Amino acid sequence: MSIWGKIIGAAAGLALGGPIGALLGVAAGAAVDAGVANRTADPDATKQITFTIGVIALAAKMAKADGRVTREEVDAFKQVFRVPPEEMANVGRVFDMARRSTTGFDAYAKQIASLMHDNRPVLADLLEALFFIAKSDGEVHPNELNYIRAVAKIFGYRQAEIEALVHRHVGADPDCPYSVLGVDPGIDDAALKSHYRKLVRDNHPDRLIAAGVPNDFIAVATRRAAEINVAYDKIKAMRNSAGTRTEQRA
Repeated sequence: MSIWGKIIGAAAGLALGGPIGALLGVAAGAAVDAGVANRTADPDATKQITFTIGVIALAAKMAKADGRVTREEVDAFKQVFRVPPEEMANVGRVFDMARRSTTGFDAYAKQIASLMHDNRPVLADLLEALFFIAKSDGEVHPNELNYIRAVAKIFGYRQAEIEALVHRHVGADPDCPYSVLGVDPGIDDAALKSHYRKLVRDNHPDRLIAAGVPNDFIAVATRRAAEINVAYDKIKAMRNSAGTRTEQRA
């Protein structure tokens, strides 16, 4: 069963606890899915549902950061999280409640950080998703950037790491493969290969599934993994071509 089929019901909200559980409980209202309580007794299911609702809440709060929610942002959310058509009403209810809630985004971010404290790649993927949504309407509003910076800080990112992440998404040439990998063009081949392999391991969809991330969210990791592989292949081709030209001149 898709994770989206589990996010309705006040019983689920009670089982999750914290600000995310409270949000789900309010969004569910009087509707109670009798099966949710049993499913959330499973720690893995509870973790998945908490992560799911938390991501919806963070996306909703970011959409509010620039004062408007565009059709492009809604479509990007659907692409990233693969919401089945029959579950859009439930997801929309949670999204709208999170956007209107007086609870600050930091409360949701802190609960997710606590839930995934031992899995940095999952938190990195969530930040990638927020950037994907923010960029979908053709620009990233300064308020959206500050929002993502604040979420990243709660997730434990150092200031230098945060600015490198921001630069990769909005300050660098998107067609530059070095920017995609987050490395300096002067990096040597051995260090580049080691960095590439770490990125592949960290962004492999199977690793995220094993960490308890719902299958519905693996689209983010799949997209990032594809970008990493393409960028690495481009750099190898560029360096091989440069090496060939050097040999010919010699």
